[in-house]
Amino acid sequence: MANRFILNETSYHGAGAIREISAEACARGFKKAFVCSDPDLIKFGVTKKVLDVLEHASLTYEIYSDIKPNPTIENVQTGVEAFKASGADYIIAIGGGSSMDTAKAIGIIIANPEFADVRSLEGTAPTKNKSVPIFAVPTTAGTAAEVTINYVITDAEKERKMVCVDPHDIPIVAFVDPEMMSSMPKGLTAATGMDALTHAIEGYITRGAWELSDMFHLKAIEIISRSLRGAVANTADGREGMALGQYIAGMGFSNVGLGIVHSMAHPLGALYDTPHGVANAIILPTVMEYNAEATGEKYREIARAMGVQNVDSMSVEEYRKAAVDAVRTLSKDVGIPADLKEIVKPEDIPFLAQSAYDDACRPGNPKDTSVEEIAALYQSLI
Repeated sequence: MANRFILNETSYHGAGAIREISAEACARGFKKAFVCSDPDLIKFGVTKKVLDVLEHASLTYEIYSDIKPNPTIENVQTGVEAFKASGADYIIAIGGGSSMDTAKAIGIIIANPEFADVRSLEGTAPTKNKSVPIFAVPTTAGTAAEVTINYVITDAEKERKMVCVDPHDIPIVAFVDPEMMSSMPKGLTAATGMDALTHAIEGYITRGAWELSDMFHLKAIEIISRSLRGAVANTADGREGMALGQYIAGMGFSNVGLGIVHSMAHPLGALYDTPHGVANAIILPTVMEYNAEATGEKYREIARAMGVQNVDSMSVEEYRKAAVDAVRTLSKDVGIPADLKEIVKPEDIPFLAQSAYDDACRPGNPKDTSVEEIAALYQSLI
């Protein structure tokens, strides 16, 4: 069987990368941008950094900001109508996963109107046409939505998240500029950074992993582990490292899948509006322990990438514990809660467990699981 790998056409990295937006838009003959960005980024002037680039080049745009932290079907539907009325011919998504996921869904529906029912996009929808061209400008170092073929939309009516996987949705150009991330508060930096680490670790041990994806994931684990504490402290090196590390993680997991950390985190976002990165960070060490027996020698390499010394002299049990302990220590150091006691209601566990089992990420888990085992994992965290 052939292994498929899909990445952006082009990506720009480093301070000042957003200045290349105007050149790319002009070179591609684009006339008007539909700018997707959430209200807080507009309020605090982050979006304006990109708008200034457009204005300096006399490029027109229209802003769409009806976007929630966990974007809903309604956000997408409203955005589709706004795009149709705008006369735009490309999208610029500015923000974290919420802005980019909304933009991807809008772009796919505009190009594939037979999928106007947003629910029809769940899973691997058989779309025929590439999305409206998307330029992606991340403002968080975590989701890597700018380089993935995935997006997640919340079905508020059914209190669940829909994971959509579509090669047609990947942004054509990514502008990964650490200066766009410098205004992130500590809590968001920590949460999104741990989301990126989860992408790298789950992508490394998922059933679909192979040598090319392993290369990306191990390097991402290394960069994130050495950069996240600095990013939370808002150092330039930390921000730059996280901007690159989360992107590299996205290059990998987008092509090979994830596991039950993500499938367990998604229902928490849908039911309680829990920040995705926080949910992942809390769940990750517990699921790593659960999966350990199905990972061969990979935890040794995770521990090594996270800076653990003398892993080659450790027993299997020792290096597996060392990998999990390194994740727990990093999570604690950046201020992530240790458990779900303040989030999960015990009576909700059956619903959460079934939702997690039904989630599109679950089949990628390296260990076979069940609704009952997932329920026990939730229970262990409260």
